[in-house]
Amino acid sequence: MGILWENSIWTFLLFTCVLVGAAAWMTGRAVATTWRPTVVLVWFTFLLTCADRFLNYALFGGTLLSVHYWIVDFVVLLAISFMGWRAARTGQMVTQYSWMYEKTSPFTWREKSAASVDN
Repeated sequence: MGILWENSIWTFLLFTCVLVGAAAWMTGRAVATTWRPTVVLVWFTFLLTCADRFLNYALFGGTLLSVHYWIVDFVVLLAISFMGWRAARTGQMVTQYSWMYEKTSPFTWREKSAASVDN
């Protein structure tokens, strides 16, 4: 048992981070594409974390009601889902308002300078 994982590091990395993390990423994208606020994302990530903890208990013999590992899983999945939300929102902003914003990274955008707006 580690601080971040309950059964093994491979279970945590492959199941929680990769498999459920992919679901968290898609949850973030879905919330962003429907223009919902981040509080909805937190709620959906909470539900996803409950499913993750149950599957960890059912498949790998983990503890179902472990507050410590539930919080760890929630923080990890919330970070992944927020990155998915932010990446989708960045794409939306630079596509929908291409005359006003430009992409600076996969997660950020900025206002175009006055010289590039005139052109």
